Amino acid sequence: MASAANIDSGAPTQKGARDLHQLHIVPARHPWRVAGSLLAATVIAISLHSILTNERWGWALFAQYFLSEPVIAGLDRTLLLTGISAILGFILGGLLAFARVSQSPLLSGLSWGYIWLLRSIPLIVLLLVLNNLGYLYASINLGVPFTDILWLQFDTVQTLSPFTVAIIGLSLNQAAFSSEIIRGGILSVDQGQHEAAAALGLSRWRQAVHIVLPQAMRAILPSGFNEIIGLAKATSIVYVLALPELFYTVQVIYRRNLEVIPLLMVATVWYLIIMIVLSTIQYFIEHYYSRGARRETLPPLVDKLFRLISRNALQPRATEPTSIISDRKPIAGFETGRIGGEIEIHGVNKSFGSLKVLDSVDLTVASGEVVAIVGPSGAGKSTLLRTINHLERVNTGIIAIDSELIGYERHGDALHELKEPAIRRRRAGVGMVFQNFNLFPHLTALENVIEAPISVAGLSREEAIAQARDLLARVGLADKADAYPRHLSGGQQQRVAIARALALRPKVLLFDEPTSALDPELVGEVLDVIKELAKSGTTLVIVTHEIGFAREVADRIVFMEAGKILEIAPPERLFSAPSHSRTAEFLAKVL
Repeated sequence: MASAANIDSGAPTQKGARDLHQLHIVPARHPWRVAGSLLAATVIAISLHSILTNERWGWALFAQYFLSEPVIAGLDRTLLLTGISAILGFILGGLLAFARVSQSPLLSGLSWGYIWLLRSIPLIVLLLVLNNLGYLYASINLGVPFTDILWLQFDTVQTLSPFTVAIIGLSLNQAAFSSEIIRGGILSVDQGQHEAAAALGLSRWRQAVHIVLPQAMRAILPSGFNEIIGLAKATSIVYVLALPELFYTVQVIYRRNLEVIPLLMVATVWYLIIMIVLSTIQYFIEHYYSRGARRETLPPLVDKLFRLISRNALQPRATEPTSIISDRKPIAGFETGRIGGEIEIHGVNKSFGSLKVLDSVDLTVASGEVVAIVGPSGAGKSTLLRTINHLERVNTGIIAIDSELIGYERHGDALHELKEPAIRRRRAGVGMVFQNFNLFPHLTALENVIEAPISVAGLSREEAIAQARDLLARVGLADKADAYPRHLSGGQQQRVAIARALALRPKVLLFDEPTSALDPELVGEVLDVIKELAKSGTTLVIVTHEIGFAREVADRIVFMEAGKILEIAPPERLFSAPSHSRTAEFLAKVL
């Protein structure tokens, strides 16, 4: 009966299990897939046979002109027009995209107006207008506007040759379309990435070039290369300027010998070759910018090539071999090298439209103290945390760390809002660990940790790598330095985020529900790291739903509801004898 049960259930017997290695796997058959493949092969074979055997295609004449001097000269001009116009168009398009997303209404409006106008005007009309610009303006003057001061003057007709007009027209037209492609890529980057970069104190330029654009490239590249391929074909429209690019050259030849089809095929095949080359380049660039998002890697030689033309040409990748200790065992305890900061929060109010999120909040956190903020969802806990490092601007009230305001400077009875560089300098002493990690996905764990020390603290790359490896070892991830975030578990990602926040040796460390995005079995490894941090002397403010953890690690616990602080007490008193009835009601539900 037992063996019968085994057979019925599909479970192998002990002897059968030993013999499994002798079995071979028979792939599933897909007859319709085979039939479709045969049909496609037949269509391809018939098409090729028809094209290659039909003498009217004029393949002999095609071979005669394919590499002829006029055709090659036209091809060179087409490639030159495409290359220069693509580069200028995408540079101008990038500036327009950043202007469009800027907070200046005038700058954003000017960008929008340019894009609207240039996308509305047909390219052929734009080229003809530019070619006749000398009728409108006899000279091009460079000087001080609205004055008689003149530095340089050029004759318009002599300056704007057909080639120059073609470059200007194609570039201006390309910029309008590429700007929207780039803007779409920028908008595709998760807001958490912007916040993480801001919390680290990275400059706007550093955020754009090292954090936002590398991630936006994944969305930009497909449409961007589609535009470049379209631009290569659109160069044929400059025939209206009598500019002998590829298509115009072919036209001139077939008008002389009347062999239209063979000459059109010459142009067609060259355009196909251009498309194949651009598509190949697109494939490798897309593959490069998808690092961290896929498991496959580029071939070594191609990867090295893209490293040379990327930002890593100036700054080698952190994954290169180094003499710094890489197999150090986890070390208990953290030393940030800074004394914990005192946090003073007075009369803070914050509203989002008509919704009041923080209502007259007052709180003082002593130097080196660990404070946990608990309460129901929507109580304003995370918003309060984000106001401490000025990720959220308060409507009224002040927040100071060691008597220094992060976002403002006091002059008499007025608070003057600081500019972004000053805010970044003050924010560097306040680390933050986010609920959803917000690691930079295109950077390895080590690169995530060294980004701020190099760009904000001014450490050399060698010093930053040494410190980063030490921090990763302390959070138990010495062997994960070269791993990308998507290759790490949630608990490992959060520990990397903690190491990244510690890299600037902050005097205040903020945790926004650091375990809420983790599976229950991963919570413990993150909480163990935070417990060690609590002994380091760094001031910790932790928003958490882990009541047992808050009870164990916090010096004081803050209970919030509806944007107000209802109770502040040491854990033993708050959990045993809460003074506010709402606190008692909340604890009764969660304990």
